[in-house]
Amino acid sequence: MSQAHGAAPQSELLRRMFDAAIASAQPELCIPPHLPAPPRGRLVVIGAGKASAAMARAVERHWTGPLSGLVVTRYGYNVPCERIEIVEASHPVPDAAGLAAAQRMLDRVRGLTADDLVLCLISGGGSALLPLPLPGITLEDKQALSRSLLACGATISEINCVRRHLSAIKGGRLAAACHPAQVLTLAISDVPGDCPHEIASGPTVADPSRCEDAIAIVRRYGIALPQAMRAVLEGGLGESVKPDDPRLARAEYRLVAAPQLALEAAARVARAAGYAAHILGDAIEGEARHVGTVLAGIARQAAERAQPFAPPCVLLSGGETTVTVRGAGRGGRNVECLLAMLLALQGHPRIHALAGDTDGVDGSVDVAGAWIGPGTLAHAAALGLKAQEALAGNDAHGFFGALGLSVSTGPTRTNVNDFRALLVDAAA
Repeated sequence: MSQAHGAAPQSELLRRMFDAAIASAQPELCIPPHLPAPPRGRLVVIGAGKASAAMARAVERHWTGPLSGLVVTRYGYNVPCERIEIVEASHPVPDAAGLAAAQRMLDRVRGLTADDLVLCLISGGGSALLPLPLPGITLEDKQALSRSLLACGATISEINCVRRHLSAIKGGRLAAACHPAQVLTLAISDVPGDCPHEIASGPTVADPSRCEDAIAIVRRYGIALPQAMRAVLEGGLGESVKPDDPRLARAEYRLVAAPQLALEAAARVARAAGYAAHILGDAIEGEARHVGTVLAGIARQAAERAQPFAPPCVLLSGGETTVTVRGAGRGGRNVECLLAMLLALQGHPRIHALAGDTDGVDGSVDVAGAWIGPGTLAHAAALGLKAQEALAGNDAHGFFGALGLSVSTGPTRTNVNDFRALLVDAAA
């Protein structure tokens, strides 16, 4: 592989940028500055998400007084804690372990006093990990709905709106159960726009959306609901906690890590290697394949016209795209975006790219993403791999795996959403 501008191969630089983005959102770095003063009463730690166990460990390491608690994280994302119980559950489709943990979490915060403090640690993935349905709705109902929402092409905002109105713990209900205790939520954002009620479906914040909004989303994507779910939404029984609810008067919310900060960390790595770094956006949404095509077009314009940026440069972006699964493949929004990018670039000799999920899991596969270079498309053809067929079948993971171009991180124990970097070298 050719050398990057002034230093390492392009693939190595892309990976160092990705690693820097992940490192910027590590709980050990971002949690301690936000820890509160000790309360007069008890400190109870709760939380959910792919980063929640690592967040809990950071709290334990930097908190000198007594505490107890319970957090739930994804299978494989556990870290050892001494005073906070860590439960593992399924993501992205919920399971019985998550349901039991959610019920126990509610039980722990009931009966607190005004002198007590609840420290809630929230990160991406918390919605699936706290699947406590409203009465009459079964776990099996929730699982089927999750699969339908994940496959239909709905945005994360739409998915979480439906989740909030069918849950006994999301949409501010967890904070309401803590009343009259003080609640401080420390959150790591994985959603476009960093909106508090979208991160893990907002268990400790007010929700401005309504049951009618959830019904409209379900109808938009043609999702068939069981009778119990329809009754909850149509009868208004799933209405979430609203901004004027007095039970949230003592609830505070702080964002401690976010996609923009991760992109800025990657930009610093690019600049240190001699590339101009440009952040195109931290909240880019849309069908993954369409986003990939557009990003490829911007990179080609930079390479050939020095517009809107002159090479050598790196184009960075984040957000959360979607995949409408129509084929038999395993999906994965980052690899699907990258595969569409590969087809649009057509082996451009000066453009390399990486796309990955900062939680280390792209879709349902324990692979973060993949990378491409100028020779990737020709190499695939020589091996008999057909990029267009792989894209049509939502099988980007299979395509890049066969080429040995997958990017694996293992559990990162954080989550600040998608990461995309296109590296554009100057002409020789």
